[in-house]
Amino acid sequence: MSRFGFESTALEVVEGIDLSGRRAIVTGAASGIGIETARALAHAGAEVTLAVRDIDAGERVATEIGAAAVEYLELAELESVEAFARKWDGPLHVLVNNAGVMAIPELRRNDAGLELQFATNHVGHFALANALHGALAAEGGRIVAVSSRGHLWSPVVFDDINYAFRSYDPWGAYGQSKTANVLFAVGAHARWARDGITTNALHPGGIATRLQRYQPGRIEQVIKEGLVLKTPEQGAATSVYLATAPGLEGGRYFEDCREAEVVDERGDETGVARYALDPDGADRLWAYSERLLAAKV
Repeated sequence: MSRFGFESTALEVVEGIDLSGRRAIVTGAASGIGIETARALAHAGAEVTLAVRDIDAGERVATEIGAAAVEYLELAELESVEAFARKWDGPLHVLVNNAGVMAIPELRRNDAGLELQFATNHVGHFALANALHGALAAEGGRIVAVSSRGHLWSPVVFDDINYAFRSYDPWGAYGQSKTANVLFAVGAHARWARDGITTNALHPGGIATRLQRYQPGRIEQVIKEGLVLKTPEQGAATSVYLATAPGLEGGRYFEDCREAEVVDERGDETGVARYALDPDGADRLWAYSERLLAAKV
């Protein structure tokens, strides 16, 4: 059982851990918990690359926290993912798939026709991890998939991922993208554990960040409903725990630095839905995602 919990911060998690000589990538590291995740890894001695859309913001963060590099990455565009991966040379020890978008009010698709939350939150990160597989396998790396309690709001609706037939639901779209993050961890563990790669998913907690920019008033609403918010420093703790804690097995889902209970229905918005850990669902998503990459979407 982890000694860390709800109130733990990312810096507390890495206390006493030496990441000298280790290399890490954090996507979405120019804001929110991405900054604090990168800060903690750099504080522990890792060489951290910030993968961001806003280079100017990334440079400011890099100067503040002592990150090694800043590189452009637009996860909704596979050409950008491929360009980022081509620049990487040598081993990679930690990949934190942190970037994301949440609850876009109106239906938006990328140029290839993929619903934008699914394209960004899952497909882009899937492509990135696959492109960096060799670097991760070189010295036994870790992949950290930042999911959300939002996965409890929808499984992946394979028959209509892109809302071609359903009425668009911002939270349902977000939910299935976050379920995809967990299923990716399950699928990656099944395929890549033999390569020494450890992959897990997590819910960081409720945090007031730019992730809520499409839902003004959302934070005030959930506070009224009784949700206790974390600080960004606390929100980054579970990501950093999965990136650094010794002895972790893969293919699991964590919250508050502890493995979550499997649940069969939504209750108090905690736990991990059984469908998100389903190996058959993970295999189906992996095959679907590979087809997307083959089609260069």
